[in-house]
Amino acid sequence: MAISSGLGYSRLPCLHLRPPLRRYFLQVRLGYAAAIEAFDGAEMVDSVSGADVYGRAPEWKKLNSKDLGISTSKISRPTRVVLNCLKRRGFEVYLVGGCVRDLILKRIPKDFDIITSAELKEVMRTFSRCEMIGKRFPICHVHIDDTIVEVSSFSTRAARFGRDLTLDPEKPADCDEKDYVRWRNCLQRDFTINGLMFDPYAKLVYDYTGGVKDIRKAKVRTIKPANLSLTEDCARILRAVRIAARLGFRFFKRDSPCSKKGRLLMEVNYMMAYGSAEASLRLLWKLGLMEILLPIQAAYFVRHGFRRRDKRYNMLLSLFSNLDKLLAPDRPCHNSLWFAILAFHEALSEQPRDPLVIAAFSLAVHNGGDLPEALSIARRIDKQHDISFHELLEPRDSDALLEEVMNLAASVRAALTRMTDEYFVSQAMAKYPKAPYSDLVFFPLALYLRVCKIFECVGGGKEKGFVPKHGSKIDYELLAMGRLKEVRHVFARVVFDTIYPIDNSLQK
Repeated sequence: MAISSGLGYSRLPCLHLRPPLRRYFLQVRLGYAAAIEAFDGAEMVDSVSGADVYGRAPEWKKLNSKDLGISTSKISRPTRVVLNCLKRRGFEVYLVGGCVRDLILKRIPKDFDIITSAELKEVMRTFSRCEMIGKRFPICHVHIDDTIVEVSSFSTRAARFGRDLTLDPEKPADCDEKDYVRWRNCLQRDFTINGLMFDPYAKLVYDYTGGVKDIRKAKVRTIKPANLSLTEDCARILRAVRIAARLGFRFFKRDSPCSKKGRLLMEVNYMMAYGSAEASLRLLWKLGLMEILLPIQAAYFVRHGFRRRDKRYNMLLSLFSNLDKLLAPDRPCHNSLWFAILAFHEALSEQPRDPLVIAAFSLAVHNGGDLPEALSIARRIDKQHDISFHELLEPRDSDALLEEVMNLAASVRAALTRMTDEYFVSQAMAKYPKAPYSDLVFFPLALYLRVCKIFECVGGGKEKGFVPKHGSKIDYELLAMGRLKEVRHVFARVVFDTIYPIDNSLQK
């Protein structure tokens, strides 16, 4: 279990931006002052004093965890082992961050953050299988069985962002040292709903930033002023979108700068691979972020008249809605699967196809390239396809089915190339002069090659030694690892559920 800690203020990630995107980046930065209210209204917290924009300090609260409905049975065994070992040695230990939020919401946390009064060197001495990692933000990796538990220390001081934040926040009057240490750490985190600390032994939740109130309001709000918070860590807005999509929370922000490509891929993967891809895409579109991150998909939305707050479905959203039904925060997929779905849809968006062609193609992907078998099964399909999608043509004579399947395979490969080529990406929104220019490609070569591997069996002949998956049960461990058999199986299943919905009477 990987657990990350948000200690410290990170510095502004830097991208090498081509001039048009750099100009847009600067426009976003300059436009923050006017846009802040759209993000979190007037409830901004000053990162130095803890006061809001009107000088009011947030009310500090110590809440009984039982009153919040927290069940410690949801804390994973490896996490409990680390907590107990440190507690027995006399150190203070807390759960902090998103895991506390999820426990209050009665959800099983994806991971747990532990913070302790122990120095990291003391953590190292406590556990036999432990190493310290990171230079800028050092933490400890504690190995418990096959799980890695990450532990951070209150004493770890990270680099501050900006000249005005070089000093510690001023200690409020009548504040004891322990409260001050906890409060100071919470101010370094991203959102109020992630700024909670839980002492599982005292059964107390410490809320210094109004996080519980925002959880009850289903609201994502930055702890610091949004212009500072989103500038110091540009991937933060993507985390906000991901959290809002997964939890169904409200989130308001129209513009965002860009971040390092690897960080972007990580954050987008959190959105797409854990069961909230459809909601994430809708939020990216609503907030105007899709034009920057996924301009090819944004162009598709524009072409088909999809409004920012549109409640309707299109084929892209339906594909990911059906993927979401198979996934969950503790049952994610490998990023090659959702990237493959994006490329597959892009091919259909460029050239609509006969549903039987799509069915045969998906079957061939599933069975490792056995086209005769795929064509035979496809020809026997007599279900009605979803007639609402622009990407689907009316079924025609199946005599040329093989040729059309091969053509679709070539189109998918071409779509993959377009989605990873900066020039093609930059031209996606060229027809819409008011749209921001973006040539951002954050899909690495290794991911491109991995997705190519998923589709290369179609047209390349039946793969030797490949045994297609039988039955409908998904092996989520193999799916998360990106094993071809599992990824191909889920891909074909998602496509079939989209093209031939179970209840075709439900019009989208």
